[in-house]
Order: sequence, then structure tokens, then C-alpha cells
Amino acid sequence: MFVELMPLLATRTVLITVAKLDENTLRVNVIPDGKPDDNPVLSTPLTYTGSPEELDAGLGKHLAGYVQIHQQTASTLAEAKATMEAAA
Repeated sequence: MFVELMPLLATRTVLITVAKLDENTLRVNVIPDGKPDDNPVLSTPLTYTGSPEELDAGLGKHLAGYVQIHQQTASTLAEAKATMEAAA
């Protein structure tokens, strides 16, 4: 799980919360810390709910996908901002 988080941690702090919903269900929230000049979409949390076994088996894969999409979105937003500034 932490290996998958490393690319995101390179640019921001991440808050992780875990809550027990019932006898066999947990909810994990991975919340990237937004910077003042960030687009709010870059602070969208990942929420994953399941049994402890499901979390052990799947959270890393979902986290890797989330981090990849987060990085692509940040890159696309930065490119769009640079293009608009160059045009102005």
C-alpha cells in the first residue's frame, strides 16, 4: 500500500482514515492534502469499503490506479494552465 502511495507523497501530504462500519466491514479513506493554488479535483479522496480480507487483497491495486489517475489529472491541469498563460 505504501509503495503505491510514494508517487503521490512526493508532492503532497496524504491523510488516511480507517473506520469499522460493522463486524466485518471497514472503510478506508485516502485524502490528498490540497494546496492553496490546486484545483479542488486534486483533493478528491479515494474511499474503499470491504472486509479486512478484501482490503488486504484489493486496496493496493485500487490505490495504484488512483495515484496514476491523480498524477495524470495534475499533469493535464498544469499543461492547460501553461497553455492559457502563454496565450494570454
